[in-house]
Amino acid sequence: MRRHFYISNNLDELENVEKELESHGISTPHIHVLSLNDGEVALHTKLHEVEAVLRTDVVHGTEIGALVGVAGAATVIAVAHFSGWAQGPTWIPFVFLSIVVLGFCTWEGGFFGIQIKNKRFARFDKELKAGKHLFFVDIEAEKEQLLSDIISHHPTLEMAGEGPSVPHWFIRMQERFKHFVKVMP
Repeated sequence: MRRHFYISNNLDELENVEKELESHGISTPHIHVLSLNDGEVALHTKLHEVEAVLRTDVVHGTEIGALVGVAGAATVIAVAHFSGWAQGPTWIPFVFLSIVVLGFCTWEGGFFGIQIKNKRFARFDKELKAGKHLFFVDIEAEKEQLLSDIISHHPTLEMAGEGPSVPHWFIRMQERFKHFVKVMP
């Protein structure tokens, strides 16, 4: 799956593109709009905005924090083992301390990550600050021609590049959750 980026200053046209893509079988979790003007995007109810948490680097920061936490927890266990401190009483305080170290480092990594813009969108800062909107589609290789055909009918969309997509299973999970919410009372 690849992510295709487009820049536009017309939210009405982006809404039309999203409707066309959905009418051809591309589900909503594949399509997103990122803009610094959230109020204007909110007026276009059909547009699927990027969630606030994904605008930041919180996920990456949490992953880095978890890796540091695993190293810290392993260090606590190793120090307890090789120093002989765990021989006398028990391992319970050291295991508890290693869990606390892991949890704290993971939380702290997420805390730092939430303060940083998502690196995947950093290259579009200039356009976003100029009032333009970023439209992107996560699409399978066999549907890329369909995307090209639809985009070709919208000349004001400017191709802004490609990049890695979110995992396929994550989009499927979003689709199933949306279906679950729709069918449940």
